[in-house]
Amino acid sequence: MCGIAGFLAGTPDHAHHVEQQDILRRMTDTIAHRGPDAAGQWRDNPSGIGLGHRRLAIIDVSVQGHQPMASVCGRYVLVFNGEIYNHASLRERLGLQPWRGHSDTETVLACFSAYGVELTLPKLVGMFAFAVWDRQQRTLLLARDRLGEKPLYYGWQGEGDAATFLFGSELKALRAHPAFNASVDRDALCLLMRLNCIPAPHSIFNGIRKLPPGSYLTVSSRQRDPAVRTYWSGSEVAERGNGSDRFLGTAEQAVDELESLLKDAVRQQMTADVPLGAFLSGGVDSSTVVALMQAQSAQPIKTFSIGFQESAYNEAGYAKTVAQYLGTHHTELYVTPEQAMAVIQRLPFLYDEPFADSSQIPTFLVSQLARRQVTVSLSGDGGDELFCGYDRYRLAADRWNKLSAIPGPLRAWAAQALTRLLQGRWPYSADKLLKGAGMLGRQTPEALYLDILSHWRDPAALVVGGEEPATFLTANMPSLAGLGTIERMMALDLLTYLPDDILTKVDRAAMGVSLETRVPFLDHRVVEFAWTLPLGYKLRDGQTKWALRQVLYRHVPKHLIERPKMGFAVPIDAWLRGPLKDWAQDLLDVSRLRNEGYLNPSAVRLKWDQHLSGSHNWQNHLWNVLMFQLWLQAQKAI
Repeated sequence: MCGIAGFLAGTPDHAHHVEQQDILRRMTDTIAHRGPDAAGQWRDNPSGIGLGHRRLAIIDVSVQGHQPMASVCGRYVLVFNGEIYNHASLRERLGLQPWRGHSDTETVLACFSAYGVELTLPKLVGMFAFAVWDRQQRTLLLARDRLGEKPLYYGWQGEGDAATFLFGSELKALRAHPAFNASVDRDALCLLMRLNCIPAPHSIFNGIRKLPPGSYLTVSSRQRDPAVRTYWSGSEVAERGNGSDRFLGTAEQAVDELESLLKDAVRQQMTADVPLGAFLSGGVDSSTVVALMQAQSAQPIKTFSIGFQESAYNEAGYAKTVAQYLGTHHTELYVTPEQAMAVIQRLPFLYDEPFADSSQIPTFLVSQLARRQVTVSLSGDGGDELFCGYDRYRLAADRWNKLSAIPGPLRAWAAQALTRLLQGRWPYSADKLLKGAGMLGRQTPEALYLDILSHWRDPAALVVGGEEPATFLTANMPSLAGLGTIERMMALDLLTYLPDDILTKVDRAAMGVSLETRVPFLDHRVVEFAWTLPLGYKLRDGQTKWALRQVLYRHVPKHLIERPKMGFAVPIDAWLRGPLKDWAQDLLDVSRLRNEGYLNPSAVRLKWDQHLSGSHNWQNHLWNVLMFQLWLQAQKAI
């Protein structure tokens, strides 16, 4: 796990007149937390290319794993972030090579030399974001893993011939380049207010993009328009799984195959030359990962969990019980509002662009807790999206079945009437399901589902001068041919919510303390198999994640697991009325909002006043605003 950054001058001759070495060092220094063990850079001044790297040594911690790294043939120079879990088998396929060490980076370069970069991508099992310079073609290629575990930003900055192409693991690396001069993208800000995150390919800055999962791009000083291509498509996997690839075996055979795949994914991801552990909440997903880890380890696995004094948010007791049964070496931390407040002040630096999933706080704290003992931690993320774990899937399907029987014009009238009647008193009330900021007019279950996920349902009325990008809906709502309502919603989560919210949250929180996280459920072979399973193997007799639970029950007694789903939430609603009130009051000051000119002060203050009075719970809406305000405040200090 590492951090990468670099640039490509649009006019190579221009690069001779700048201090490339110092610029590249400044870019990589901003992401030193992603790789505290070593720093490296490679430049070719005549070509205008600079590649920078910060290393967190996990596999082959010797100097033989140092980056940037060149291929033996000399054609490719690579900076790589991530882990390739099947690199040992790839080496076997490549045969005898003049290997210098045993790092996966060297294996990837050998594959580039043997197969070419584009043909190598489908052969990789792992998580990654990388940049590779082809010295023969004088082109730069950026790539990102299938599910989007590792981040990668890019974009041209500057004018005309003096423009420079920038890229990096985090936005702060791009900002360190003197050509960076991007302004806030108000349309992307609308997406933040609706979704609590900014989905790829958008970013908070105009002209800066995120490379989508499962994609790669090529760019050169001659061809400035980045050509983005897809080498793995989640929507196609979902469609094939419902069609030609559909699993036809029995339920018992499905559970056997799932357990085998998960065991192999966990085994591969337990490979490390540094201490390793796992996050444990005591729920189905993390308990399954830990159980399979412990079953394949001769020593007690180190596990970590976070607790809260507020019982409605506390899962620590469940995690401890599972840990005791499995015999792990367990560590837990109970979080106070004071500890949370200390984390909040760090969020703009950790996340680089405004990000408003409040579980970012406990995610950072459990990462910090784990890093005191280990360098790598496995997590159970992805189980809900793959095995129908969210109650909202059933809620949305039920609402859609009822709504679709009502003619469109009558439905629109009913939405308006209910909106006036209910006044939006509850975050997921009927008016939220029906109104949908005009999206219900699209007459699709996807539009209804997006509305259920939405916080501010009309963000264009909140963001001054902003409008939601039309491309967000068209790019992230594919046809999903043949899928039922629930499966279509699961697919949307796989394509958007998982990479843009869940994986973003985990990556930035963990890398903020130099901790590598690995996600066995997102081994693409597990993902592809999960999508072949009929819905009845995931949702059975009202029970979610049925097949996954059967795997877990082979290792942990059922009575230790069965309980209502809680999620990794924090009591933001109460904290905003209590210990966080003064902090929030300052950020939401009307004069401040008016002077900054990004958000409608009256709309914000209405929700703030209603929340303080206790008549409404607007925690999600307010947290979105607060995270932007905190981020904006941090930008002024840069």
